[in-house]
Amino acid sequence: MNSKLTMVLRILLGLILVVFGANKFFGFMPNMEMPAPAANLMGAMMESGYMLKLVGATEVVIGLLLLIKKWVPFALIVLAPISVNIIFFHVFLAPAGIAPAAIVAIINILLIYNNWNKLKILF
Repeated sequence: MNSKLTMVLRILLGLILVVFGANKFFGFMPNMEMPAPAANLMGAMMESGYMLKLVGATEVVIGLLLLIKKWVPFALIVLAPISVNIIFFHVFLAPAGIAPAAIVAIINILLIYNNWNKLKILF
């Protein structure tokens, strides 16, 4: 893959993760309307007192790693199960918001593919 395209995708994904992760702490983006099961899950994550903040902190750290181009393969592998869960959340509970989830997952897959030579030893 073209190195300029890879850089743009890495920075875009990093920015998305930092913004959405920080939103879990500061709530600066308006909450979207969600069906009851999705709202119940998000409510339970908030009520736990730590789960939503843990996910947000993980997203911010991964986003920053991508933005500063440090440990990129590691960040992409850590993001993979988060991407899957974001997709499943929207497929099963809140289909209306699937576009940003799909963008994150697709960029994650493309960047994993681009870094496959560094990652294939793990598999």
